[in-house]
Amino acid sequence: MDQLRSALVSDEEAVLAARAAWLYFAGGQTQAQIAQRLNVPNSKAHRLIARASREGLIRVFVEGPIAGCVALEEQLKTEFGLGHCEVVPNIDEGPLPLRTLGTAGARYLRNVLDHQEHGIIAVGHGRTLAAAIDFLPARPAEGVRFVSLLGGLTRRLAANPFDVIHRLAERTGAEAYVMPVPFFANSVEDKAVLLSQYGVPEVVALARSASLLIAGIGEVNLHAFLASGGMVGAEEIETVAEAGGCGEILGHFFDENGAPVPTELSDRALAPDLDALRGRKIVALAGGTTKVRAVRAILRSHLLYGLITDETTAGSLVDANPEGQSGKNRSRKTAVAEVNL
Repeated sequence: MDQLRSALVSDEEAVLAARAAWLYFAGGQTQAQIAQRLNVPNSKAHRLIARASREGLIRVFVEGPIAGCVALEEQLKTEFGLGHCEVVPNIDEGPLPLRTLGTAGARYLRNVLDHQEHGIIAVGHGRTLAAAIDFLPARPAEGVRFVSLLGGLTRRLAANPFDVIHRLAERTGAEAYVMPVPFFANSVEDKAVLLSQYGVPEVVALARSASLLIAGIGEVNLHAFLASGGMVGAEEIETVAEAGGCGEILGHFFDENGAPVPTELSDRALAPDLDALRGRKIVALAGGTTKVRAVRAILRSHLLYGLITDETTAGSLVDANPEGQSGKNRSRKTAVAEVNL
């Protein structure tokens, strides 16, 4: 009975924390006003708001241009022929700033869903895309279907990239279609057999009809997601690197000049052919200090329509110092808080 009572109290506190956060961030009310409305002391209102922030109940998106980032966006669009580019300030550091990229990716996807421009959205997988889904507020998405661009079965469940599209369906309530096959077949012959299995051709056809493709960009080394996720062996990655590959997108490898690197590994990928990707609206979510070379390679391939990245990576891509630009003439920003009730 004591355990039940404790659980009920905990649930009630969680509800109060969410309500307090909503009133504070979305409603613009003061802590005193919230305390009065929830009939709690001022000190408790403060603790509830702090708890909501600490437990990840709040998703904040900032709308409005930021001068330094806009300058980098224009440089990247001009240099690499992009139709869309978003550069966001870094809020975390390290070789892979997942919080920065995840927040930026979630903001982009939320805007896409709100505008209802795309009936079918195809997605890749990887750590960066998974982070974006983690930061995406739970909200119904009407009139859209998600479909996986890649096979998603791996030997290790913990590294299963298929979970990206699974979580997308959970957060949006939209229909989602997966490729129930490995990312790479054991041989080209096995690939043909897998693609002929019941239900797979329909998913492939749906991916081909997608009007928007969202993908990550991978490095070509043993720390890359392909190797660490157990999708390919170390010797296969080394073979691609020796052939000049330094960047990967949707199972295809490119050298530092953006030229495709033909490999037997790409031939075995259960992913769209390179010719099928040309001219498509592909938006990549990628960044991090270790990925600059890989991102530049994919940009030089002219395969991308758009890029979403962090300010540090963008600065390196255009060989500029973003710190000298980011603090000047920042325009007014509007913060929008999303609270999971």
